[in-house]
Amino acid sequence: MKKRLTVAQATIEFLKNQFIERDGVEQPYFGGCFGIFGHGNVAGLGQALQENPDFTYYQCRNEQSMVHTAVAYAKVKNRLGAFVCTSSIGPGATNMITGAALATINRLPVLLLPGDIFATREPNPVLQQLESSQTQDISVNDCFKPVSKYWDRISRPEQLIYSLPEVMRVLTSQADMGAVTLSMPQDVQTHAYDFPVELFEKRVWHISRPRPDVPTLRKAVEWIKSSKNPVIVSGGGAIYSGADQVLHEFASKTGIPVGETFAGKGSVRYDAPYCLGGLGATGTKYAIEVANEADVVIGIGTRYSDFTTASKSIFQHPYVKFININISEFDAFKHHALPLVGDAKVVLEELLELLGDFEVEKTYREKIEHMNHAWDEEVTKIYAEGNGTVPPIDQAIVIGTLNEFMDDRDVMINASGSAPGDLHKLWRATDPKNFHLEYGFSTMGYEIAAGLGAKMADPTREIYVICGDGGYLMNNHEIITSIQEGFRMTILLLNNNGYASIGGLSESIGSERFGTRYVYRDNEKNQLAGDFLPVDLAKMQKVWVQR
Repeated sequence: MKKRLTVAQATIEFLKNQFIERDGVEQPYFGGCFGIFGHGNVAGLGQALQENPDFTYYQCRNEQSMVHTAVAYAKVKNRLGAFVCTSSIGPGATNMITGAALATINRLPVLLLPGDIFATREPNPVLQQLESSQTQDISVNDCFKPVSKYWDRISRPEQLIYSLPEVMRVLTSQADMGAVTLSMPQDVQTHAYDFPVELFEKRVWHISRPRPDVPTLRKAVEWIKSSKNPVIVSGGGAIYSGADQVLHEFASKTGIPVGETFAGKGSVRYDAPYCLGGLGATGTKYAIEVANEADVVIGIGTRYSDFTTASKSIFQHPYVKFININISEFDAFKHHALPLVGDAKVVLEELLELLGDFEVEKTYREKIEHMNHAWDEEVTKIYAEGNGTVPPIDQAIVIGTLNEFMDDRDVMINASGSAPGDLHKLWRATDPKNFHLEYGFSTMGYEIAAGLGAKMADPTREIYVICGDGGYLMNNHEIITSIQEGFRMTILLLNNNGYASIGGLSESIGSERFGTRYVYRDNEKNQLAGDFLPVDLAKMQKVWVQR
């Protein structure tokens, strides 16, 4: 049987019938569609979304920020849900590229449907079309190729039959997640075709828990049993797998300490006796000390960014070995590791069983417990007294006040500036979703948009966004969307009168914070060296929330 629909109608009809299931829990995969309409998507996808109110459309204010919102939604959902983002052609499309890169770098799924130029080429060049003297088969949507895990252009209606299942395959592939871009020429969106009805039947995408190779697993057990100073590096994959409870059992039984990446912070509680807190260039001094001496490093769901490894300087044992537990083969082989390719939860369960009664030496366990208590005491002191930041208020004290105020299941969101370093060291994480920090792309302007996405993903949690004035002034648009849709979040806005973090780096290399302060121009010097701009951020907030 056939069903006659336009390409846009068929796309939405297909997407709303896609479901996801893991561990017997089934749910719709897409939460809806974020979008801004313009020429390129209003006549096609706009009509299709209007005709399908059960596939909710959300009106956004900026194309980049709506992708950030979608990414945060997927992160809180443990990658078991995603959003669609649609834009017009030209700047609407290119505005989404930063968000696409952020999604792909962080291994988080989002589906992008940018409008594209006419496939027939009859009206060329249309408004906002990028022309080339070398080919007719190019548009700004080709810019998505390097930042997408899957990219396709629908030039004929029947191509949807083969492309849409590929879109879902990649979006639900734990090893290959990221941005998926389906470029939609504005004329083709409106073309009708007799699609097979099977395309629109409900489909459930099962998220499996792959088991590791048994001989490799046994070798890993041998390495761990022969180690003296093993350490775990817990990354985002531990949280996405839902492995936090088995990780707690594993570390409690074996005594192997756990250091956390930015994405992995919260995979264990801060007060667990084996917890070292943040590990890497911005980690705690004790986590760094343990990593320096580690002879076996067990990476769980980490991609080993430069901050995690302190630019490959933190693991200093001359004979250090790596065991990498990762769903992605690409990440599992990093650092010449013994690769345990599989689901983090399952791999840890099987490792725990094979290790039997293995425990680290009593002195090592006691040393780690002492470090945990000592660092917690230091955090208490810093929260009370600060860390020496210039008045009027110390950032560490602000962070501490918020940390102590929030409930265990509340979510703190941040992404850029000097706050990530302080948060990685100091934040007392109490839940796998309590610490939400995007540091794969470290995108200024992610925070507020992400706050909206996090609240949409789990309305039962309170959302607290930490944002500097630099990030706030760069991208604060989705405050309006949150008000429009009734999604509440609290924004903690820190006024640094400019870019404080990079300003500190500038000062350290002798550039005197050049170009990093929000100041008037000194015309005599022809430099930005005058008085600070009188930006009233408090008054701006009052204007935002008036109804």
